[in-house]
Amino acid sequence: MPQTIASAVHHELIIKKSRFIACVQPMPDRAGAQKIVAALRAEHPGAAHVCWALLAGGQSAAVDDGEPSGTAGRPMLDVLRHQDLEGVLATVVRYFGGVKLGAGGLVRAYTDSVAQALLTADKVAIVKLQQLRCTVPYAMEGMLRRELDASGATLDEVRHGDDVLFVFSLPAEQAATLRARLDEAGHGRIGWPKPDPDTDAGDA
Repeated sequence: MPQTIASAVHHELIIKKSRFIACVQPMPDRAGAQKIVAALRAEHPGAAHVCWALLAGGQSAAVDDGEPSGTAGRPMLDVLRHQDLEGVLATVVRYFGGVKLGAGGLVRAYTDSVAQALLTADKVAIVKLQQLRCTVPYAMEGMLRRELDASGATLDEVRHGDDVLFVFSLPAEQAATLRARLDEAGHGRIGWPKPDPDTDAGDA
């Protein structure tokens, strides 16, 4: 199951006098990542490189920032993928110590910087939610509330009109099962005003 991290974690390595200052933090999109990277450049004007990797669906990125191609951003991204993370930004600020590390040394340095930082991370499972809408006669409102409560669904909205409209969210993989159970319990009296949306209600 994909995970994110609850808060930013840091680690610093010194290899042959080069400093590698790593940070891994929650980040949903590339625009936010680029702001963080710009702030790091301003904070570390003497750094040789500010390399970064973002794992965020279609907005993922791996940037070497002047290091030999494939020796920084990609290895950092591979660490995030290997740990099944999503919505996470890894940055490594490098201060050059005067000794070249070679391609293999750079890959190890950037990999280890991110991996060591993640050892202290508090990981949180990402649960994709789906939102459903249904209508029930007033006499069945109590039954529906009990069913939603028993299933762990989150009640987003209740509207009282000719019938009672319920809008609720639950993990996407449980949606079909709950809908079938409600149809059975309601003996055909539960209405579904529009098709279940394909989009997620959000992440929890």
